[in-house]
Amino acid sequence: MEHEGLDAQTLFGYTQGLRRDFHRFPELGFQERRTAGIVARELSALHLEIRTGVAETGVVALIEGSQPGPVVLLRFDMDALPIQEQTGAEYASQNPGVMHACGHDGHTAIGLTVARLLHASRSEWCGAVKLVFQPAEEGLGGAKRMVAEGLLENPAPDVAFGLHLWNERPLGWIGITPGPMMSAAETFKVHLTGKGGHGAAPHLAVDPLLAAAQIVTGLQSIVSRNVAPLQTAVVSVTTIHAGEVFNVIPSRVEMQGTIRTFEPAIRQIVLRRFEQIIRGVAAAFECEAHIELTPVSPAVVNDAAVAQRVQEIARNLLPDHQISSDERTMGSEDMSFILQQVPGCYIFIGSANAELGLAAAHHHPSFDFDEQVLPRAVALLEACTRSYLI
Repeated sequence: MEHEGLDAQTLFGYTQGLRRDFHRFPELGFQERRTAGIVARELSALHLEIRTGVAETGVVALIEGSQPGPVVLLRFDMDALPIQEQTGAEYASQNPGVMHACGHDGHTAIGLTVARLLHASRSEWCGAVKLVFQPAEEGLGGAKRMVAEGLLENPAPDVAFGLHLWNERPLGWIGITPGPMMSAAETFKVHLTGKGGHGAAPHLAVDPLLAAAQIVTGLQSIVSRNVAPLQTAVVSVTTIHAGEVFNVIPSRVEMQGTIRTFEPAIRQIVLRRFEQIIRGVAAAFECEAHIELTPVSPAVVNDAAVAQRVQEIARNLLPDHQISSDERTMGSEDMSFILQQVPGCYIFIGSANAELGLAAAHHHPSFDFDEQVLPRAVALLEACTRSYLI
């Protein structure tokens, strides 16, 4: 198929239609069977080499140019969230308790549109494009599993790109940050064991709630006293569960939360102090502590040279857009597992429009974005990809 004058704007109806269909029928991580089926159908219509069932529901396809050359990997996440939608949109979720509250429906539609454009122009470039439609980005390890199942082999990519619609910023804004730009994430669960007793006789008990209270306070000293002021980290205790009735001191407390860091050296400081404080305070209050620390994903780190190249492409392609080179967030993203092994760039593109009531934060029941961002994102990814295909 020849290029036929296709571009991102002429395909807007295609992109929007796919996005709204995915939004109506959202699927949770590793359950994206309908979504993956549509992805496979659309890619099969282009007569591409396709692998399905990668990490259960992932889809990988290859577009080959007119001659051998560099390999560019493009990654798009497909999963939704366990949230009851409250947007009132005509295309609102039809699946109770599940919604696309982070923009992955848009990402998947963008990916399929980029595939059409690159396929139509394949006689004009040399190399190959590896399209990755990933399941289970939302904390379930989809990217890590895809990498473990050979995603970065046969062929091995030379550069990788990902993109996130970003409701933290308005339409007309693009964030392209060299170096660390999304944090590493750990989750933790801490069990404190003491000795239960009557609330009226606390001297006969060993109170793990008292220890927990001191631990929560102590953990806040890590960022304020162990991390340098010009560096950053987050330690958040988000749940505490203990006891059943008003007059019984419980024997056990469970605490959960998250740790976020950008730099490996800071991460080691935070984790070391985290364990020292918990074990030290627990011992001081005669409690036993059991710590479960689970890595979720490493930091997303953009290759500096690739990011600079993307900035130049964005300025030329979208000259009326504001380009930020210093957008960082303590949110995490498992695109990091790909960027650990392949130089590349993860791009934020502003998608909010407060005047249209489309400015709710990611993971909010009212989340939705201005669909005018879709062709801009398509055009930017296509241009970035073409810049590497000789």
